[in-house]
Amino acid sequence: MADGFESPRFSLTENRILEKTASHRKVEFRREREHHNVTQPCDVVFRRGPRPREETERQLEERSTQSRLGNMSRGISIRAPRTSQGGGGRGPSAHWPGGWGGGGGPGGDDEPSYGERLRRCRLGLMLGLSSVVMLFISFTTAYVVRKAGAVWDPGRNDYISNWVPLALPIRVLLLNTFILILSSVTLEIARRRAAQDVALAPIAGIPGIRVDINHALPWLWATIMLGLAFLGGQGYAWLLLERGNLTFATNASSSFFFILTGVHAVHLIGGILALLYAGITNWLHRPPETRRIVIDVTAWYWHFMGALWLYIFALLYFAR
Repeated sequence: MADGFESPRFSLTENRILEKTASHRKVEFRREREHHNVTQPCDVVFRRGPRPREETERQLEERSTQSRLGNMSRGISIRAPRTSQGGGGRGPSAHWPGGWGGGGGPGGDDEPSYGERLRRCRLGLMLGLSSVVMLFISFTTAYVVRKAGAVWDPGRNDYISNWVPLALPIRVLLLNTFILILSSVTLEIARRRAAQDVALAPIAGIPGIRVDINHALPWLWATIMLGLAFLGGQGYAWLLLERGNLTFATNASSSFFFILTGVHAVHLIGGILALLYAGITNWLHRPPETRRIVIDVTAWYWHFMGALWLYIFALLYFAR
């Protein structure tokens, strides 16, 4: 060969081995290339997490940050978080008109608010007064039926009425009526003043502010005195009838007078007892909301008793 270079000579067997080796390498190269083309997108898809080196660096940064925070928090006391009373001023107190409500107070969500308590008491009053109405309707029915009744008179050979009209102490009863109406007026004033006391109760405990939340008490005690005066007047009317030899067992008309006036007086005594409780709530350290609820419910009850007395007086006077 030229330039003094001689090419190596191989035997036939060696040439075949070399050709097979070369062909095998070409096939493996093609397979690797095809495998690389197929698996490359998968590598791209699944290669989402951080690399081991980046993950190690992040862990080191987090540890260093935690150690710095630990050093800074030494000597700092962390208190347990306290439940806020709401933004903007003074939170609910024991004398707050709206009650505690919302689970923030002593009773939580189970304790009704002030308005809910007032509504329930009024509803209970209406149910109680319905029974009183039914009672006096039965008395009225018995009164009218007995007055219209008759007995057989053999001498006249006819039915005659044995109803004896009752001579009422009109002046005493009129005075008692005026006293009861006046007591309704004073109690209505007390009811409205009690509502004002409840409205002023939240600012009564603020330092530097002096507010009187007992405006309803004078009118309340005036109503109690007028109620006692009415009962005294009714007792005096009974005494006048007894002086005229008219007792409970004298005749039917006198019996109905004592029954109607006596049952009405018993119900009025119940109202006076409720007013006495409302009057001493200040000494019992009850909140003004309790006093307002008692006065409000008793006021409506008292007005009903006044209207009922006007009905009884008219029945006894016009149907005697």
